[in-house]
Parts: sequence; structure tokens; C-alpha cells
Amino acid sequence: MTNEYTNRLADVSAILVEVAQGRSFADLVLKNGNLVNVHTGEIIYGCDVAVAAGRIALFGDASHTVGPVTRVVEAGGCFICPGFLDGHIHVESSMVNLTGFAGAVVPRGTTGIFMDPHEIANVLGLEGIRLMHGEGKSVPLRVYTTVPSCVPAAPGLEDAGAVIGPAEVREALTWEGVVGLGEMMNFPGVLANDPAVRAVVNEALLAGKVVTGHYAAPADGPGLSAYMAAGITSCHESVRREDALARMRNGMYAMLREGSAWHDIRETVRALTGHRIDNTYGILCSDDTHPDTLLKVGHLDQVLRRAVEEGLNPVRAIQMATINTARYFRLDHEIGSIAPGKYADILLLTDLARIKVRQVYLAGRLVAEDGRLLVTLPARKYPDFVRQSVRLAAPLGEADFHITAPSPAPRVTVRIIQVEEAQVGTRERLAELTVTDGLVCADPSRDIAKAAVFERHRASGSRSLGFVSGFGFTKGAVAQTVAHDSHNLLIVGTNDTDMAVAGNLLAEHGGGMVAVADGEVLALLELPVAGLMSDRPVEEVAAQVARLTEAWRKLGCTLVSPFMTLALLPLPVIPDLRLTNRGLVDVKSFAPVSLFVS
Repeated sequence: MTNEYTNRLADVSAILVEVAQGRSFADLVLKNGNLVNVHTGEIIYGCDVAVAAGRIALFGDASHTVGPVTRVVEAGGCFICPGFLDGHIHVESSMVNLTGFAGAVVPRGTTGIFMDPHEIANVLGLEGIRLMHGEGKSVPLRVYTTVPSCVPAAPGLEDAGAVIGPAEVREALTWEGVVGLGEMMNFPGVLANDPAVRAVVNEALLAGKVVTGHYAAPADGPGLSAYMAAGITSCHESVRREDALARMRNGMYAMLREGSAWHDIRETVRALTGHRIDNTYGILCSDDTHPDTLLKVGHLDQVLRRAVEEGLNPVRAIQMATINTARYFRLDHEIGSIAPGKYADILLLTDLARIKVRQVYLAGRLVAEDGRLLVTLPARKYPDFVRQSVRLAAPLGEADFHITAPSPAPRVTVRIIQVEEAQVGTRERLAELTVTDGLVCADPSRDIAKAAVFERHRASGSRSLGFVSGFGFTKGAVAQTVAHDSHNLLIVGTNDTDMAVAGNLLAEHGGGMVAVADGEVLALLELPVAGLMSDRPVEEVAAQVARLTEAWRKLGCTLVSPFMTLALLPLPVIPDLRLTNRGLVDVKSFAPVSLFVS
């Protein structure tokens, strides 16, 4: 961040003392509001907040701090609340760069994020992390970084564009604003005491930084205990209330997630609403949110609304998006609550239960009001290597998608990846498919499409083919270079011709998402920043996403937020069955499996 929103307490503490004592005047006083005190979980009515030098001097009666140049804002009827903090997010999933993301979320009340840039790290390595971390210093948003821990997510089972090991982690942990290790997705490696995994985790432990987690397994049995014993202290993968409850009971921070595709709050918040337990170890996060969601539904304000709608007390919910998050990342001395000495990152809410944000202050400066950003976002330019990240061995042809049957039989049994509506997990199921001229084909009449993953970082020619069900495609093909976490070229379709057209088009445009039918391009979203993000305004990208959504519907898909569901097909760290550029992976056993079943 720029100096406009940051200063050291040591440099301004004398000013704050003078203002609190009434010997100097405040820069800003919010008058007669209802203070949401996240320390005590109460609302203090008729309360003032005095701000000087970008930090809070006092709350209570601030009349003695008002001088001739003090800006006084009447907050009567509004709730004065700390700015919201997202404890786990991948900015790349918003499909816009960090600058565009800030422009979308700050008016919604988000004043700080703890990002895990492992998407760009899988494409561009340490330089990609440095790129986003540096961009975070120039936007009107507090951007803290966790160093990606699993690049690639599953070594030996996929090929990413880079490798992040102990040496890279050690270096990045020294950067200012880097607060911990990103989600340790290789939980089987942790449980097996894999030396390479342990070495990465230990770098964060030795540096005194937190290690964030990704334990995508039921929390019963000894696995969770072993995972925590390795030094991992949070997890955002709870999908059942029992899992969230088990984490909090064990002293692990349970990050309850609600994003564009993952709608977990309805179930996980019951760990709190259904039990009389303390919520200190609960954090709210978004994980992955698309541009249309940000603009139409919201960011953390929406996550908070969902928690309240499911019965959580609004003040407790706000604690889980402010002080709890700051405390976990060991930054509660700077952010996360309204208290003397802390940054004046403050919201005025007109409705506490519905989380309606009227004004957003960052370091005491009004940066957004009534949903509009009031500050200018800096222009951002990227080097050529960022925009030239899609490299295929050769243009794709129909033959690249042919699946040869293992025997001359007229039908074969294959493993199918079954996706589920609004769920991160998949299921493995078996199906018989027809063999024509020695080739196994998709069967749109039974909602079985062909899937392909091509390595796109080093033009190695590595590829794999399989089948997927659940998208409802009746024709055409879709492709995208957003394919977690290695972000190779992912193509799903009903016929080989359209699949080749879709893949070649993305290679020409430097990455993105496309829908094709009968050789015709129905919609194209260009994402030239590492094949993951656009540097266009979020409104423009959201409009392109809307056209892409409509194109998917024309192809037969009716899923909610289908792009993220598709993007997780190659992610070999979430059960059950995934497809990487090296083949099918059984995530339960963390091992490759054959497409064909004897």
C-alpha cells in the first residue's frame, strides 16, 4: 500500500495522545453512531470516534477533539463498524487484476484481504507472487500475502509452470506484508510426513509465521490432529457443521466459506448456531468470487449476510470478519477493531443485519460511499512474459482428442468424473460407452462429455483425456486456462472438432475462457494476465462473463457458477476423481488410475 494509507504507530503515537487528551484536534470525528465493539461483542449507542494521522485516537465522547479544521460526520442512526477482512481469498478467481478487484470490493466494505496468490504462482512462480504482492502496495486496500505452499499442488501427478520450494518460501517470507504460508493442500503429504512438504511448512514455523490449511477430508479420526500437529492452524475446507465444530474444538481457526460456487455457510455456520460455543475460532472468508458476484451480490458483505440469514447474531458475524481474522494473522494490534492506536479502517452501516454499507474509510480517508469508489485506481502495466503464458507444442487437431478403446469390444466401461452443483468435491462413477471405429466417444444424450487437459507452460505436448458428467452439455465445447491449480489448458466438449477450435482460440489470445458450437465462437473472455486475469475494468469483465454464461446455457449447462466447477476438474487435492495433464487421479488414494475399468 502507499504511504497515504499507512504509517507506523511509533511515528504518530504522540499526535494520538495529544488528540485523545484534547490538546490537539482530530482530523475526523464520526459523531453519535452506534459502535460495534468486536472486543466485547456489544453495541455502544451514541458513540463518537476520533481519528488523527490515519489512526484512531479514541471512541466515546469526542467533543473535546473537535476543532476548526476537524471534519465532523454525523453518524446518527448508523452503525460504526471495523472494515471487513477476508481471511482467505484467491484474487485471480475474480478474473480481474488486484487493482480491479480493489475497485469492486472496497465499496462493499472490504478494507483488507489475506490473499494466497497460488494461481499465478503455478503459472509464473516467484515472479508472479512478487508481481501481485507489489501491486497490492498501490491500491486502496490492505493487501497481505501468504506464500503459496503447493506449487504444483500434487508433484508427480501434474505439471505446473513453476515450482515453489523451501528456498522460494524462505525468500518470500522476508517481504514486508507477507504474513504466513498459503493453504497446505497436500494434506496426504503432511500426514505421511513427506520430507518435501515438511520442509516448506517448517520455513514458516521457523520464521514465526502462521501456516494456513486445506484439510479436504472429514474431521473424524486422527487425521485432523496429525495435520494440526504439523503446525497448521486454520482451514477453509469445512463443508459440514461437524467438520467446522471439530476444528474449533481443537483450537484450529475454521474459515467458513461462501463464494461464487461454494455455498457452505448454510451448513457450516450451524456449528455455531446449533451449539453454545465461543466463536473466537471462527472466520468468514470468500475463497473464490467471480466478477458478476462481486458487482451484483457482494463480497464479504454478502458472506456476512448469509451468516446472519442462517441465524448467526450480526455482531458475532462481524467479529468473524474483523477481529478474529486480524487476531489469527497476528495483526490485531493494527487492524480488525475500532480501538485507540489502530488504523482508522471504518465502515458506516445503515442496516446491521443486512450489512448495508454507506461509507468506507481507510486510514481515516473516505474512499467509498453508497457503493461508489471515491479514489482513483492506479494504471497497471505488465511485462510481455505475463501476457505470453500459453505455449502449446503444436496447434490442436481432432486427433488430439481421440480416445482409443483398449479392446475391440463394442462397449467399454470407463471412469466418469461426476460434478456436483455448488460443491468443490466430485464423485467417481462408472459408465458404459459405445466404441465407434475403435474410438470411445462422448454421449451427450446421457450428459457425458469428453474432457482434455493440455500442458500449456513449456510446450511439452503432455496431455490426457477423460470423461465428465454433470454439466449438461448437449453440443459444442468450452475451454479455459483457469484450471486449478496448475492452470493448464482445460477443454470439455461433446465433439472433437469444437474442442480443437476452442483450445486453439485460447492459445491465440493468451488465455481465458471460450464457448464454441459447430465451429462458431459463441463467447470469448480474454484473460491475458498469466491466462488468469484481465486488466480491464471489472464491469467490462463482468459483462463478458455474462455473455459467456449465456453461451454455456445455449450448450445445455444450467449449473450455478459453472466456470469454477469446471476449473476444479484438474485439482488433484480434493476428492474424489480429477483429471490432470498426466491422467486421472484418485484423490482418496492420491494415485493415478486408469480411465478404463476391466
